[in-house]
Amino acid sequence: MSDKVVVIYSGGMDSFTVLNKAIRDGKRPHALSFDYGQRHKKELDYAACVCQELNIPHKIIDISAINDIVGGSSLTSSDVEVPEGHYEEPSMKQTVVPNRNMILLSLAVGYAVSLEAQEVYYGAHSGDHAIYPDCRPEFVNKMNDVCGIANYTPVTIVSPYLHDSKTAILTDGLNMGLDYAKTWTCYNGREKACGKCGACQERLEAFSDNNATDPLEYEQA
Repeated sequence: MSDKVVVIYSGGMDSFTVLNKAIRDGKRPHALSFDYGQRHKKELDYAACVCQELNIPHKIIDISAINDIVGGSSLTSSDVEVPEGHYEEPSMKQTVVPNRNMILLSLAVGYAVSLEAQEVYYGAHSGDHAIYPDCRPEFVNKMNDVCGIANYTPVTIVSPYLHDSKTAILTDGLNMGLDYAKTWTCYNGREKACGKCGACQERLEAFSDNNATDPLEYEQA
């Protein structure tokens, strides 16, 4: 079995941890990032810097044209404000990009087939389950079924933190000695993280739960 794997790498703290976990699992990752028109596009700059530092093959694919048909999310539409508050609040459904992760996984699987890699690493976790249907175990399991028959060579989607919280992901990353100053989480793409959106709040809670200090600068924490 090839040790090459594709890692869907957004530049955020979850995928950053997954990328490093793949390396520690003895894999040779090929990182794949997507420009889907997200307002927090600066996360891609963080991803590029990490891959350059680790000397990992990295592709950033522009799929922003999909916004012509899957708009309406606060992450991609300038006329929809990013909601403030915790992920459990109904307003956070405004951050859902329709079918995003199925699209990203499909492209990543195609890339894996072309590389003769048999695994795609994906950073879904339990904190996403309430709001994002395409981060839930049943979605990942069904996608794995499809990816086992969609090509001549089956590809497995590996989600090492699927049943873990963001706090647990950060715990694992801190135990690996990872530097989370190299990640971007905030849904607003401003100079500093806002500290108010659901992504920021969940990140800050994870650091608090780990009795650790987030190295990012915040407008308001």
